[in-house]
Amino acid sequence: MKKTVFLGAMAVSGMVAGAAAAATLDDVKARGNVNCGVSTGLAGFSTPDANGKWQGFDVDVCRAVAAAIFGDPDATEFVPTTGQTRFTALASGEIDVLTRNTTWTFSRDVDLKFDFTGVNYYDGQGFMIPKALGVTSAKDLDGATVCIQTGTTTELNLADFFRANNISYEPVPIETNAEAQQQYLAGACDVYTTDASGLAATRATFENPSEHVVLPEIISKEPLGPLVRHGDSDWADLNRWVLNALIAAEEYGVTSANVSDMASAAGSNPEINRLLGTEGNLGEMLGLDADFAAKAIGAVGNYGEIFERHIGESTPVGLARGLNAQWTEGGLLYAPPFR
Repeated sequence: MKKTVFLGAMAVSGMVAGAAAAATLDDVKARGNVNCGVSTGLAGFSTPDANGKWQGFDVDVCRAVAAAIFGDPDATEFVPTTGQTRFTALASGEIDVLTRNTTWTFSRDVDLKFDFTGVNYYDGQGFMIPKALGVTSAKDLDGATVCIQTGTTTELNLADFFRANNISYEPVPIETNAEAQQQYLAGACDVYTTDASGLAATRATFENPSEHVVLPEIISKEPLGPLVRHGDSDWADLNRWVLNALIAAEEYGVTSANVSDMASAAGSNPEINRLLGTEGNLGEMLGLDADFAAKAIGAVGNYGEIFERHIGESTPVGLARGLNAQWTEGGLLYAPPFR
């Protein structure tokens, strides 16, 4: 009798888990849009334009998901989140996916119960100072006041770095990047520390960017990427493979300009055929159309196009590909096979 009850409980548990696994995609389809958590504003990554439309590298990751599901990259709603509010917004269901500069860590994955669906930017924490200070190394910042966003890995990394080098600092806690910029430019802190990409994005908005320098030290690993709630593997898979599609498309030379032609008929490369849905049934496995990846690529471009459009060397942010180059070019970007 106990065995029967136990097995019955397991069956009920399995049904509940199965129901939860399908919930997010069903909810998104019923609602007609994807709710995306973004930053409160970071140049090149996520910021509203003059018309209030969100633009940026992280924004396009979410637009790609919407395009894969609905064929429409604008089937999105963007919710600004801070370092303190982003995880609550995701856990509560206010957003479906968090696509802002968020570092993949053990505790966020395991203890906070989120699933990171990949890395869209390999980064590390750095330091920015006014050039007039004449400091050339972060190890010479003993006694400095440091603007730092609360609720971030940056806080912990900063404490570790100064402790390891036996130097002291005075933290100036801030909530958003806009507040950090204001305080830093007003002289409320000597130093601003965050991800190196964030420093480049912030400096690009200054009236005189050349008057500020980023010090050479990179003191941490910051793999940034989108994340979803635990317990919904189907939704995690969908987000993971849309990001992988953008990365794979660049490797195989599939762009927003040629994707329609390449998807109109099967070519000689089976991997590209599977990616674009002209061969196999990968889209069906995700609950999407066969051409889900082609829709995403057509809407926002491949990874390289997104990078160069928003944060590349020809933009004010001016970031080189570096670690974010394809594995074939000496970088870390590597999409698993579409098969």
